[in-house]
Amino acid sequence: MKIKYIGLITLLIITVSIQAQDFRIADPKDIALFPQRNEVRDFRKISGIWKFKKDPDQKGEKEGWFNGLKDNQNIAVPGSWNDQFSDMRDYRDWAWYETEQHVPDSWKDKRIFLRIGEASFKAKVWINGQPIGVHVGGFVPFSFDVTSHIRWNRINRISILVENSVKPNRLPGDGLNNIAVSEYDIFPYSGLNRDVWLYSVPKDGHIRDITVQPDIDGSSGLLHVVVELSNTQNSKGYIVISGNGKRIEEPIKFKKGVGLTGIKIPDARLWSPEDPYLYQVLVNIESEGKLVDKYTLASGIRTVDVDHKNILLNGKPVKLRGFGKQQDFPIYGRGTVYPVVVNDFELLKWLGANSFRTSDYPQDEAYYDLADRQGILIIGETPAVGLFNTNDTTDLRKVEKISNQYLQEMILRDKNHPSIIMWSLANGPKEMPRRIEGDESKAIAYQIFKGYINKARELDPTRLITYMGDEEVPYDWFDLADVISLNRFAGWTSSNGRIAEGVQTVSKELDEIYQEFNKPCILTQFGASAIAGEHAVQPEMYTEEFQKEIIEAYLDMANTKDFLSGMLVSNFADYKTPQSIIRLRGYNTKGVLTRDRRPKAAALFLKDRWIGDLDQF
Repeated sequence: MKIKYIGLITLLIITVSIQAQDFRIADPKDIALFPQRNEVRDFRKISGIWKFKKDPDQKGEKEGWFNGLKDNQNIAVPGSWNDQFSDMRDYRDWAWYETEQHVPDSWKDKRIFLRIGEASFKAKVWINGQPIGVHVGGFVPFSFDVTSHIRWNRINRISILVENSVKPNRLPGDGLNNIAVSEYDIFPYSGLNRDVWLYSVPKDGHIRDITVQPDIDGSSGLLHVVVELSNTQNSKGYIVISGNGKRIEEPIKFKKGVGLTGIKIPDARLWSPEDPYLYQVLVNIESEGKLVDKYTLASGIRTVDVDHKNILLNGKPVKLRGFGKQQDFPIYGRGTVYPVVVNDFELLKWLGANSFRTSDYPQDEAYYDLADRQGILIIGETPAVGLFNTNDTTDLRKVEKISNQYLQEMILRDKNHPSIIMWSLANGPKEMPRRIEGDESKAIAYQIFKGYINKARELDPTRLITYMGDEEVPYDWFDLADVISLNRFAGWTSSNGRIAEGVQTVSKELDEIYQEFNKPCILTQFGASAIAGEHAVQPEMYTEEFQKEIIEAYLDMANTKDFLSGMLVSNFADYKTPQSIIRLRGYNTKGVLTRDRRPKAAALFLKDRWIGDLDQF
């Protein structure tokens, strides 16, 4: 596959619609650039201890709780409500958040935005009792222009109503409508799980989006840059690329608010896991000789491609050795904890890993920022777990809408991270068990999925496309992907306890798949559960020894196949799940680390195997 720089403008075209009752639908374009502070921009992180109140009877809106909560509890933001209160583990209905923030007069000549890092699953926002907007979908941020509702140099009340119920047309979701049970194997953590920000941008026009797409030309690096402004007036500015002892400045002209330019960097220092070098990209916008707006971001110069057997980074084969990784930690739930972020990357390096998959959903920006700096390769995944969990054609169309929304939001937010080399568009899109020949939903599901993948290529033609295929995904769908990714647990979920038999089954299947499709493959999930501290002289299921031996057997098998480009163990660390007879104490214990990051035997084995050897799994 030869990646070409087409469709750079596609990300600029997203329609904004208006919902009844004066609630705007969040515009994905408003999350493209993270809040930044400089001469013309400012921000305030407003996370902390907020007011909180459950609303299971859904009476809060009628009674005007957005005018101020009474008889409230206190809650930490970020953080999932399920782990903060003794009676809310399984609560997923409506709940209210409230905070009060002072906005200074110095922001009065700016446009003010409220950015919510994540709200699972649906959120409605008020400021000072006035309706602002609504967003449907967890795991990604959303933002609103709140300028007209701000009370300057006074306290402003921010109210957010959140609910996280399971529905067949939501992702993840399955239509069971059960409080604690869902088909996806992650606990349905609820609430405001990431930071919340107020930030300002220039009032008369600001940089709304920047897309940086790298390429290589011999020893030179190329950066293709698209800048979108909030207004369509013809403007001018310049871009400065600095790094590796060089400073290159290029003018950029705008037509109808969009400017494009290409910048060549001689003797470029390429980004890679061995040398994760980042160049600084500064965009300045001027009018009549005065600075209007500026924004700085980091970019790595690297390319991603495939041949018939390999994933190619900067034209050279790379083997992905790593894990599926959840954003999950005790007490915080799925809330972002910055010391945990830092420690997780230290542990990845300690283990000798070079990659991870953001299992089942996009994660906090902090993970991608640190991966850029530390040279960890990422498969960025949408929340499309199961994807087609219904054969109702109306619900399939609703799934199509939310999956494409997620795709836009994920790519808009994360497209400039060099660490992300591949988009995973689904984890186990369900097909065969729910559809029989003659069922019209069968053809509809395939066409939706094909359109979904084509949309991803249109939004970002510079990265590889894959999806996680479990045993229920039909083989003919693999023709749509650049890389074939498989989740396989033979020896664990089948051939129970018989490791050699299970590995042989997967080995044979891999050979058949490669012979048919002639594409590089990855095992994106393999391994076994292990209860920390459980041991046996002869390895038995759920012991640390069994987990270590099945991982070793799969890796040995992988080293016999030159078309395998990645082995991602499931999982990096244990994580919380819904209650189940197969989930002791409500945890998936496939992690090589415990939930609080203590190593099991498998972690020590991987450390010894992976450190220093880049050519073997």
